[in-house]
Amino acid sequence: MNAVHVRSAEKALNVGTWLIVFGAMLYSVLTVTPLMADHTAARWSWTAPILPLVVDAAVVIVVKLDDVLARLGGNGGRWPIVLRWMTGLMTLALNTAGSALKKDLVGMAVHAVAPLLLIVTAETGLAYRRAIARAVAALEAAQKIEREERERAARERAEQARTEALEEREHTAQLAREQRDHEALLVREQTEREERARREEREARERAEAAERESRERREREREHREQERVRLEQEARQRAETEARERAETADRERREREEQAARERAALLDRGPAGEQLEKELARRIVAAACDAGLPVRQAAELSGWSVGWVSARYAEHRSPDAGRRADLAIAGGQ
Repeated sequence: MNAVHVRSAEKALNVGTWLIVFGAMLYSVLTVTPLMADHTAARWSWTAPILPLVVDAAVVIVVKLDDVLARLGGNGGRWPIVLRWMTGLMTLALNTAGSALKKDLVGMAVHAVAPLLLIVTAETGLAYRRAIARAVAALEAAQKIEREERERAARERAEQARTEALEEREHTAQLAREQRDHEALLVREQTEREERARREEREARERAEAAERESRERREREREHREQERVRLEQEARQRAETEARERAETADRERREREEQAARERAALLDRGPAGEQLEKELARRIVAAACDAGLPVRQAAELSGWSVGWVSARYAEHRSPDAGRRADLAIAGGQ
């Protein structure tokens, strides 16, 4: 038997198994659907085919996975056996339940044919597949041994021919190697002379480059030193200028504060005089009105302090705020008089 016969037998087994499976599935759906419809609420009667389809789907899974495991030479353990027999017994129970409820023994026997055939076919197909897998493995092992024997003989012949060719090449290579060694000796001596001359030239060039680099680095250091000195002098000059500017600003600020304090003391002294009993001198009255304006006092209170009229004080307030407005107020007072 060769691989062609094995593939033919395996193909016949697969086709027959799947024909039986799908035939049993179709028969089961047609048989179990009326039973499920009778035992389901009227509004859910359309779900009657679901249960036989689910059970038959489990049968398909079992058959397919058994096929794959048998091809790989594996063993799924006890659970595949449990699932295989559980699905087969469920299919048997669902197919014979209708006849059993009617106590129809003939009907039970007739409806048990397809499930029993499915159960036995699943077990038998699994056994056949395992046997075929073992036979294929044995056949492949024998073919492998035969192939290895042929390959080993071919390797021995090739090794012998390669050994003879190698000896011939080694002899030729020995002669060529001696010739090359002589030529290499001459080339090496010439190369050493050239390399020595290049090394001496390179060392002289490196010494010159080192001297030039040292001179350049020295000039660069001197330039950097000069630049750093220039930057330092500029920073010192800038710091001195900033210090002088800060001192001038502080002096000006101090003088301004002193002037403001002096003006505040004078303003306080003028405002602390109290109401004037009579009209004060014009210059003194101007100073009192200016102090009252700066202090934000009302016009009437400023008039009481200076002894002058409210109109004149209003003109001085306007003049203090805007000279043009003060002149216009004076003209208005003069016109009124």
